[in-house]
Amino acid sequence: MFRPRIPVNPLPTGIVTPLVQPTVTGAIEPHPTAHAAVCNHHHAPAPAPVPAQSSALRLTPAGLAVAVAGGAGAVLVVGAVLVSMLLAVAITAASVAVCAVVLRSLLNGQHRDR
Repeated sequence: MFRPRIPVNPLPTGIVTPLVQPTVTGAIEPHPTAHAAVCNHHHAPAPAPVPAQSSALRLTPAGLAVAVAGGAGAVLVVGAVLVSMLLAVAITAASVAVCAVVLRSLLNGQHRDR
């Protein structure tokens, strides 16, 4: 009674029917337009098309060396910053630990005197 009923999909038959049936329309033919009127004005010739710049980045050997040196420098700077931050955290943790040991010894020394 409470078991879910899973629908059984029939096996594919190999015939694919589209969901939307295309509507048949007549062949589309271009409509003839009137010829452009000839004028007697002196027009400037159309400007020559500008060749498109290629989107690929082209580096000379010197440019490639500068890019590699810049990347290596950035990696070194980021590494130095991260190491210095880790060192600062380690020094802070060590100093807090020393303070905790000193305070503990002071508090234990007061309890012994009583």
